[in-house]
Amino acid sequence: MEKISRRSFANRLSTGMTGVALASAMPWACAMEGKKVQKKSLGIALVGLGSYSTYQLAPALQQTEYCHLAGIVTGTPAKEKRWATQYGLTEKDIFNYQNFDEIANNSEVDIVYVVLPNSMHAEFSIRAARAGKHVICEKPMATSVEECDAIINACQQAGVRLGVGYRLHSEPYTRRIKQYVREMTFGKTLYVTAEAAYRSTGSPGQWRLDKSLSGGGALMNMGVYAIQSAVYCTGQNPVSVSAQEFSTRPEYFKDTDETITAQFEFEGGAMANIMTSHNIWANNLKASCTDGWFELAPASSYGPLKGKTSAGILDFPHERQQKLQMDDFALHILEDKTNRAPGEMGKRDIIIVEAIYQSIEMGGKKIALDLGQLGLAGD
Repeated sequence: MEKISRRSFANRLSTGMTGVALASAMPWACAMEGKKVQKKSLGIALVGLGSYSTYQLAPALQQTEYCHLAGIVTGTPAKEKRWATQYGLTEKDIFNYQNFDEIANNSEVDIVYVVLPNSMHAEFSIRAARAGKHVICEKPMATSVEECDAIINACQQAGVRLGVGYRLHSEPYTRRIKQYVREMTFGKTLYVTAEAAYRSTGSPGQWRLDKSLSGGGALMNMGVYAIQSAVYCTGQNPVSVSAQEFSTRPEYFKDTDETITAQFEFEGGAMANIMTSHNIWANNLKASCTDGWFELAPASSYGPLKGKTSAGILDFPHERQQKLQMDDFALHILEDKTNRAPGEMGKRDIIIVEAIYQSIEMGGKKIALDLGQLGLAGD
């Protein structure tokens, strides 16, 4: 991530929470919603030039058809020069965290993609909406349900579109799995296992291991992939969850969760078991159904993914997932096509995350979930 001190992050978080309160109280006007978009390609500004922006999003934007790189936001002057040279950006396309709100004056930027530590998602998503820009917020959407609500409200009040950076909903293996469930190709799903984990060996000072920046550990990072797998492999939202936490390297994971397992129950009778960790290598999903089974392994990496079913092998040509994701969101704006990962989806996952943490605090007690109000049908 950016070379910004933890103190400055904390200061921004404090400022951002003020913005959260303001955004829920003030009607920010925007002329975008309801007007026909004339552009054929929408400009995206990346906020935060860490590894994900550098090695995934920016290269993907060289391949996209309906959107392109139009701006950057960084706190590192050296990165300004390097990115300007590499991608042909001019001074008007480059912003920092202090003058970010001036992005409202750049008509070439249509979408702001927030790629910052989790604790900063709410602040910059809200500021982007206030600037009249559509928003993609990287996962997890925020560090609390309250922040998710603030982001959603800010975008609604500004009349801009909101998406969450769930790239897998645009890639073909995941879409085929969702089709199987929707069409009941293998019958009714009975049981799902999903694991999303990797072994962290980097500096213990990294932001993902600092709860004030990340909001949590493995569950907030990789766990949302496993949660999503359980949901779209059943086609339903869970009605309850029980969870457990395990720590084998407490000297390294001093501030955040290392390994978590959770068990879900679904209204239709299906069950799911998930595992997420920053200390184990795992990347798969499998669903057992009344008339067969299907699985992906790997299930959530950048690809290519691999899949098979009780009927045979899945095989799709590989395309960069981020390219597909950003083009899908652009088409959601340009042609009013489906928003594959709306803000309500990000909020749902944080509701589940908070319930998992609550269950752990209560010794694994089953926590009831009421997700029907979100209007999501297990997608």
